[in-house]
Amino acid sequence: MIDTNIQAPDLPTAADVFAAAERLHGHIHRTPLMTSASLNQLLGAEVHFKCEHLQKVGAFKARGAANAVLQLPPGTEMVATHSSGNHGAALAWAAAQQGVRCTVVMPENAPAAKKTAVAAYGAEILYCAPTLAAREATLAELVTKTGAHVVPPFDDARIIAGQGTVAQEIVGQCRELGFTPDLVVAPVGGGGLLAGVALAMSALAPDIRVLGAEPAGADDAQRSFRSGTRVTEQVPETIADGLRTTLGARNFAVIRERVSDIVTVSEAGILSALELLWRRTKQLAEPSAAVGLAAVMEHGARFRNKRVVVVLSGGNMDFAAVAGLLADR
Repeated sequence: MIDTNIQAPDLPTAADVFAAAERLHGHIHRTPLMTSASLNQLLGAEVHFKCEHLQKVGAFKARGAANAVLQLPPGTEMVATHSSGNHGAALAWAAAQQGVRCTVVMPENAPAAKKTAVAAYGAEILYCAPTLAAREATLAELVTKTGAHVVPPFDDARIIAGQGTVAQEIVGQCRELGFTPDLVVAPVGGGGLLAGVALAMSALAPDIRVLGAEPAGADDAQRSFRSGTRVTEQVPETIADGLRTTLGARNFAVIRERVSDIVTVSEAGILSALELLWRRTKQLAEPSAAVGLAAVMEHGARFRNKRVVVVLSGGNMDFAAVAGLLADR
C-alpha cells in the first residue's frame, strides 16, 4: 500500500537536534570516527566510520531513546514501545536511568541477542507475530490496559532529534581532523537516523550530501523517496533485522526534503561488507550497520575518490547465526 496523503505533524527542527545534544551531554558516548588505510585503498575512496556500534546499548538508538525519556511528562511511571531489538534495549536502558518502568513489544523472530539485551536492561517483554500490524496492535492493547507513555521507535520528533546528534558529532570530529566529507551514508529502516542526520547536516554543513542505504529486500524507503509517496506496507526479506520496518511519516517528511538519494544493496553485499569490516577494521558491527559500507562497495562510481563518512549504526547480533551465513557463502 502507498500512503498518498502524507501527514507529518510536530516535525523536529535543527534547533531540536542542538537542544538534544545539550540534553544528552553526560548521558551518552561521543563515539569515535575511524578509518582504515588498507580498506580505503581497496574501495578507492577515503572512508571514515562513525562508530555507533560502540554507543551505549551498542547502537545509535540510545540517543533518541534518552532524548525522549529526558522529556517525559512529569509523573510518568511507565513507558512502552515496539521494537525488533535496539530501540527496545535503548528505551529500557534510558527508562532505568530515570527510575521509570518499561515494556517492549518484540516480534517472535527477533534475534536472541537483542531479546536478551532488552531483558537485561530491565524491561518486560511482550512477544507478538513478526508483522508491523501485530506489533502495533499489541502495543495499543498494552497502552489501553496500563496507560503507559509510548516512545515510538522512529516516527517521533524527540527520537529524530536525538538521532540527529550523530551528525553534529560527525561535523565536529571532521573539523578536528582537518577535512570535510563529501558524503555521509546512513542505513535506513524506519528513518529516525537518516532523518536526524539529514536535518542536522542541512543546518551545519549543507554542502555535505546525505545518502540513505537499505537492503533491496526492504526497499520501501527508496521507493517512497523516488515516487514522492510513502510506502506503508511491505514484506521485508533481509538479514539486516534492524531495517525490517517501513518508513515513518515524520521521517519521510524530513528525508524527502533533506536527503540526496537512497540506494539499495544486495544480501550478498551486506555479508561481504560485514566480513570486510571484521577483517580490515576488527569492528564487530551487526548486518544492519554494514549496509552503508555495502553501498560504497556496490555503488563504487558514486564514491570513488570521495571522502565519505559511513555510520555504523549498531553492534548487536546473533554471532553464531551471522557466522553461519558467512560460512555458507
